[in-house]
Formats: sequence, C-alpha cells, structure tokens
Amino acid sequence: MTGIYIHIPFCIRKCPYCDFYSFSAQEKDKDSYLKAVLLCLKNKAYLVSDEVDTIYFGGGTPSVFGAERISEVIRCIKDNYRLTPSAEITVECNPSSVTEDFMHLIKASGVNRVSMGMQSAVENERKALGRLSGKEQVAKAVSFAKKAGIDNISLDIMLGVPSQTMESLDESIDFLISSEIKHISAYMLKIEEGTPFHKAAGSLNLPDEDTVCDMYLHTAERLCESGFSHYEISNFALSGYESRHNLKYWHCEEYLGIGPSAHSFLGGKRYYYSRDFDAFIKGEDMIYDCDGGSEEEYIMLALRLSEGLKFGEYKRKFGKEIDERIIKKAEKFEPTGLLTATDEGIALTAEGFLLSNTIIGELIL
Repeated sequence: MTGIYIHIPFCIRKCPYCDFYSFSAQEKDKDSYLKAVLLCLKNKAYLVSDEVDTIYFGGGTPSVFGAERISEVIRCIKDNYRLTPSAEITVECNPSSVTEDFMHLIKASGVNRVSMGMQSAVENERKALGRLSGKEQVAKAVSFAKKAGIDNISLDIMLGVPSQTMESLDESIDFLISSEIKHISAYMLKIEEGTPFHKAAGSLNLPDEDTVCDMYLHTAERLCESGFSHYEISNFALSGYESRHNLKYWHCEEYLGIGPSAHSFLGGKRYYYSRDFDAFIKGEDMIYDCDGGSEEEYIMLALRLSEGLKFGEYKRKFGKEIDERIIKKAEKFEPTGLLTATDEGIALTAEGFLLSNTIIGELIL
C-alpha cells in the first residue's frame, strides 16, 4: 500500500531556524496551488498500487492552507484512489492558526490525526524561535482537536534552543505530559546554512553539545516513565499511536510526495519536485533522483527505530541472510551500551541514537 504526502509550502511567517521550503502567500496563490495538487493526484503514472493507507499534510503550515482546501484534496484522493477504511490522515498545524471550526471541518473530511509544533512551553524560548503562540494557545488548540473528536494528537518540542536549561526543558515536558496527548516528537535544534539562525549563530546563547545530549537522554527517560515508547530516534508514542505514515519512510515502503521539495519512493525509484513554486504550478513533472531500497539503505533506516534491524524481516525482503561482518561489528559495539545485538537483530539504545550516524556508518562500511 502507498502513503501520500502533500507538501503545503505556506506559512504566516518564516521561523528563523527553518530550512523547509515555505513562504507567506496570498489566497490566489493558495487557490492556484490547490488546482496543481489536484492535477498531480489524478496523474497516477508512477504508482505501483493505488491503495492508500496514510495521507500526511506537511509543510510549511498546512493549517494556513484552510480546512476547505484540505478537505478538497482528501475528496480528490478518495475519488481517485482506494483509501482504506482505517487510513491514518494527518494534518500539521500551527496552534496560532487553528480554530475550533477548523478542527471540526477537517475531522468531517476524514482527518484523524493532527501534529502541532509547540517547540517549547517557555515563553522566552518560543520568542527566540519565532513562534507566534504561547502555551495557552497550544492548550487551546489541543482542546479544539479533542472537542472535534480528534484524539490522536502529536506535539513537537525542540532541544538545545537559545537559553534553554534542564529546568526549562522540564517545564516543557511537564506541559506535554499534562496535555494527555498520544505522540511527541523531540528534535535537537540544527543550525541550517542560509537561515537567520545560521547568520546569528555566535550570539544565540545555545546550550553546549554535552548539555544538549543530556537533554535528549533526560527527555527520553521522562517520557518513557510516563508511558511513551521511544520508537524512533526523535519520536515517542503511546502504544498504538506511532505515526504510521512516517513509519513508511523508515520501513522503506512506498509513498507519493506532491508539491515543491516533496520526495517520493515508488517502484524502487526515488523522485522529487524542485524547490520552485512557479514550476510546480506550471506542471513541472517529478524528477528522477536514484534507485532506492538497497540493502544498505534498508539497514540505515531500520536502525533509526527502537525495534532496529530484524534479521527475519531482512531475509524476507532480500532473500538472504544479513552479512556476517555486520553482526560481528555490532557485537563489538555491544559492551559500550550503544546497541544491543541478539540472534534476532540489532537495535540502538537511546545513547546509541545520539551517535547513530557514526555507528551505522561503521556497521555498513
């Protein structure tokens, strides 16, 4: 089955740390974009299967696209694809740009999961990140979603942001836990080249690298103590509420991405749209990137998950046993506490996730 990702490249304003393709736009631009998205959805030339079990509206800020346009996209998918009855349909939202009516409208169209960017519950940290809404607005947005019947709610926080301390991080974690949500993403701030944060990096009062690592481990410990499973490097969920769409990426399953900068993995090949709004509106086709789904790629993505690389799944997918050299390398790492290696597979620990790129590189080279 296939997942569909719809990139909504619109924001009220650009956050200073953000490198995603997004910009502020007028209503006529949003209308033009809707038409282009609908045309792309009706062109199924790349698909191996038109059975869809996840839809994800990401961005940018999909909530500023409007509930009516989101609903029209979902109707188009229902009309042109075989959407499974239990499909997961997610919309990313900015708490400052949602209303109770918005939540009721998207719920009526089939949306059953929302993901909201909080980043921090601490006012000065949120201001430094350019976020528009305080924790009161976040709480209100969560309440709106629950009243509309959407109980699968995810909130994002960031680690290592300007002026953040372990004490202020605990304030954010306390807020998350008290919100009684199902899913939490915790991302370490990365200073991306070309962003305002990159230009001002020397004056941002950022925690040092060791402190940020401690923040990550502390967040994992507190959330796990509160019943969340640390199922992926940056993601935590109550049982049964893992992001099914994002798991497609990490399981090397098929997905169709639509919109400028969106990527697809279809029929063993990877495609992308250029980061060019006008080109997309004019009907630019997806661009072939490379073949995907190799053994090395599968191993790399599997090790992002707490379940890790399962030898049985690997054999079913590739028709052969895992390379013995990888097992031997993993066994050498095990005494460090960075991973576990058993007869069934290899999995990184929370400490190992902090060094995942290095460890995975060592295993597969």
